[in-house]
Amino acid sequence: MRSEIEALLRPDLRGRSAYGAPQLDVPVALNTNENSYAVPQVVVDEITARVRAAAAGLNRYPDREATQLRTVLAAYLSATGTAVDASQVWAANGSNEVLLHLLQAFGGPGRTALGFTPAYSMHPIITTTTGTTWVDGMRGVDTEAAFGLSAASATEQVRRHRPDVVFLCSPNNPTGTALGLDVVEAVIEAAPDALVIVDEAYAEFSRPGVPSALTLLTGRPRLVVTRTMSKAFALAGARLGYLAADPDLIDALRLVRMPYHLGTQTQAVALAALAHTELMLDTVDAIKAQRDRIVSELTAMGLEPVPSDANFVLFGHLRDSHAAWQALLDRGVLVRDVGIPGYLRVSAGTPEETSAFLTAMADLAPTHKE
Repeated sequence: MRSEIEALLRPDLRGRSAYGAPQLDVPVALNTNENSYAVPQVVVDEITARVRAAAAGLNRYPDREATQLRTVLAAYLSATGTAVDASQVWAANGSNEVLLHLLQAFGGPGRTALGFTPAYSMHPIITTTTGTTWVDGMRGVDTEAAFGLSAASATEQVRRHRPDVVFLCSPNNPTGTALGLDVVEAVIEAAPDALVIVDEAYAEFSRPGVPSALTLLTGRPRLVVTRTMSKAFALAGARLGYLAADPDLIDALRLVRMPYHLGTQTQAVALAALAHTELMLDTVDAIKAQRDRIVSELTAMGLEPVPSDANFVLFGHLRDSHAAWQALLDRGVLVRDVGIPGYLRVSAGTPEETSAFLTAMADLAPTHKE
């Protein structure tokens, strides 16, 4: 960055690096937890039809409240077993903008946000951009799991740091680990003046029996559950995220959102996909099967995959994770170096993509594992 521009930049942003996962032209890209399956043609046709129908009215602003979309999203969440209505739902351009709205409304200068690292790397970035102070909490305390988070540990850290916002991630990115509801309940109780955000971007990929924090919403106005259509719905390019929370919290977000923040086209695309929810989620079981295959075969290679409830696997026991990352890339397979020494993260792709990764890893394991 040119020195004269850096001098104008906010002091707390100087010297920082922008978020960026490599976007490389490779045969097998398994680094950003995308859904490897294309949008079904019948949904493509409906998206095209809805966007075409809306095109003539693009001289007008979109529905500022995204009323129809929020109603349909509420119905989708309710179908999972927890009744939610449109007044409890908020939508924006990807879950990152949803999180941004939350930090704009409930963070800011003089306030702090606590997250339990390693977790989603955008949590501290979004926090910092709003002038909120970020506090790194710790995982793996008083638990047998290397990246686990117990209710006791979370409670102790919350009471010590007294944050205004707490981030919980379940399933957690990049570890794939899910939280018990006892952790969420303990954090809410230990932080009586804080907003508690449970990021459930990968919830649809959870194994049977893993609970959603949606079941805790009733009577807990400080609890927020965020979701996305980027992963299970295979709409990463559409940028549609949403949350469920108390209606009063939804109303507070209107104070910080930009006017007409969610475009007509985005609303049309999301509605088209939600009209085919069963079909759009038809690949979830196939992706989970490849995820479990990755865990099984990496274990057989002598590596240490972390059991996952997401559409990716974090695996360790690597002597030099960056060297292993480069060796995989040299074989045309792009995974993610998440900055944890000895670990890499790989998305579960199609059977062919998964086979390409596992074949490459089998070749590399003898010389790259500890």
